[in-house]
Formats: sequence, C-alpha cells, structure tokens
Amino acid sequence: MAKLWQTSGNLAKDIEEFTVGEDYLLDQKLVKFDCKASIAHAKMLLKMGILSSEEFGSLAKALSEIIALEGRGKFTVKQEDEDCHTAIENHLTKYLGDLGKKIHTARSRNDQVLAALRLFEREQIFATLQSILALIKGLKKTASVSSIMPGYTHMRKAMPSSVKLWATAFIEAMEDDVQIMEFSKKIINKNPLGTGAGYGLPLEVDKETTRAELAFGENFMSPISAQNSRLKYESIILHGLSLIMGDLNKLASDLLLFTMPEFGFFSLPDELATGSSIMPQKKNPDVLELIRGKYSVVAGFETQVKILMANLPSGYHRDFQLSKGPVMKSFAATQECLKMMIRVINALIINKKNLEKSCTSELFATQKAYALVKKGMPFREAYRKIKENS
Repeated sequence: MAKLWQTSGNLAKDIEEFTVGEDYLLDQKLVKFDCKASIAHAKMLLKMGILSSEEFGSLAKALSEIIALEGRGKFTVKQEDEDCHTAIENHLTKYLGDLGKKIHTARSRNDQVLAALRLFEREQIFATLQSILALIKGLKKTASVSSIMPGYTHMRKAMPSSVKLWATAFIEAMEDDVQIMEFSKKIINKNPLGTGAGYGLPLEVDKETTRAELAFGENFMSPISAQNSRLKYESIILHGLSLIMGDLNKLASDLLLFTMPEFGFFSLPDELATGSSIMPQKKNPDVLELIRGKYSVVAGFETQVKILMANLPSGYHRDFQLSKGPVMKSFAATQECLKMMIRVINALIINKKNLEKSCTSELFATQKAYALVKKGMPFREAYRKIKENS
C-alpha cells in the first residue's frame, strides 16, 4: 500500500529503512490510541457535515475492529507502512473504499501522532501511579514492624533509627513521586487535534468535540504550541520517571546493603534470589541490582530527549521521532522495576534480633550528650565530654 504522502515514484530502500527506523515497531503500542483518537475525529467530521451518520458508523465500527485485531495480535504495522497512522488508513481504505480516504480530512499526521502519544502517555502515567500506590501499601506494612535499627551517615553508624523511620522515608519519597506524575498527567492533557501540521487548518474545525470525546482537559490555544510541546512534555514525563527510578535505586541500594550476611537486617526468600554457576553457597540479589542499575537507563533516556530539544526552531521536526523509543522504554522499565520492588518489599524478611544486636553503644553517644544538656551543661561541653569518654 502507498504511504500517505506518496503519489508517484519509489523511495529508495536504504532511505526508507533509515527514516522509518524502529518507528513501525514502536507504533504497535499506539494503534489502539490512534484508533480512539480517529473515532473522536470522525465524530467531529460528522458534526461538521463532512461525514454522514452512516459513514461515521462505518468508520467507527472499522476502527473499533482494528483495536480488537491489534489486541489479538492480528493487526501488524509493517516497515513499508512507516507508522501506525498509514497502516490504519490503508486498512480503512482497503475495506471501506473511498470512505477510508475521508478520515484524514482536517488532520495532519503531526496532530494525529501527538493525539495518540498523549493518550498513550496518559494511560501509562495512570498505570505507573497504580504501581507506586501498591508499593506504598507494601512499605506501610513494613513500617508497622516495631524494631530499632542503626541509622548511618557517611556509611558509618550514627544514631539509633527504626524500621518504621526507614520505611516511612521511602513512603514519603513515593508520595512525592505521585504528585510529580499527577502534575505530568495534568500538563500533558491538552488536545492537539485540530492544530494540523502546526499552523491550523483551512477549515473551521470543532476542537471542543474531540477534546470532550478524548477527555482532554483543554485545547491548545496556538497550533504552533502543540508541536513545540513535543520533547518538552516528554522531558517532563521522563524527569518524573527518572525521579521514581532514583528512589527505587536508593531503596535497592539500602536493601542490598542490609541483606548482606555481614548486616543481616533483612533477608530475601529463596524465590527472589538467584545463584552462582561455580559457588554453591551464593544467594544473589540480582533483582535489586537490576533495579539499581536501571535508574541509569531511564536517566540516560531523559538526558537523550532533553538534548534532542536543543536548537530546534518552532514547528514540527523529524527529530521528534527519536523521542518515542526513550519514552516508551522508560515507562516499561519504571513499571517493571516498581513491580519487582513490590514483590521484594512484600516478601522481605525482617530479622529483629540482628537489628537489635547491631545497635551498639556508640549509636547512643548523641543521646548521652543531650542527657547532660538537660542537666544544664552547655552542648559543646557535653559533646566534648562524651567524645573524650567514647
């Protein structure tokens, strides 16, 4: 089938492969969202009088069928399609004839892909939020355990802490992440349909219809702003995901340290640990090491997209295509790591005896100094007295 822009001639194969890249593979995840946006767009065309009720019904039914086919793995975007938008329109034209050719009225691929991306991103943010809340629930269960534990500064014993204080620190961090992702969801929730290639359309379009149908919070005031939001909004999302992964990195680092036999504060059950091919005694916390390491992957994707923004004038640029993979892969990595951390936290074994045993006398030096302060001794004098006797 022809590409949407193609009227004659053939694109050189090597140019096609280079310009398409992995877009056709990534776009498989956008098929459902492109179809939903297209149904909303068709409803707008119906209200504008461009489509009849019968034509709208046929298009909506065909687009819903594509969603079902894709869900069963029977609608595949091919390299020669370039993207899901071409694959979908060609499918409509194949089965509906000239009616399929009407779907692109009052639309560019530029606002079309933006709509699909925003719907995808919105759903992925929601899924990420659900996972964060599930992890918070698990951490609250951990925080309910009553046990003292050492607190550390500079990787050395510092002051007495507790399992509750430790777990609550991550609960608060995750609650921050919820707010950050809620902000991301709010700011990206703008309707790009009706902005065309980035400079409006030579038709009076009803953007309010598509906005309401797709539950966008508002419309873009300037069509140029819609295209300029690409990479910027993705950067906001990736920053949020990077912060989540940063918190998971710290939690994994703590658990890797505290599950070491030398500490023994916590233990992992056998089903969460791997082994060694040569050392029979090994019980390796690979899951935590991979969570820790994947922070750098997501942080790298964030940097990649932010650098893509540099030196681009207003309007659409093919450079935007290169942000799709980092966004999709970052969502996947973050959600996978959240899922694994939930498994770890819910199965974590807390060794109270080891925690209590590790709380040796030097941990209480500050408390001893303040006991003298309460008796009237100046703090610095109390500090020095305790230090000299330590």
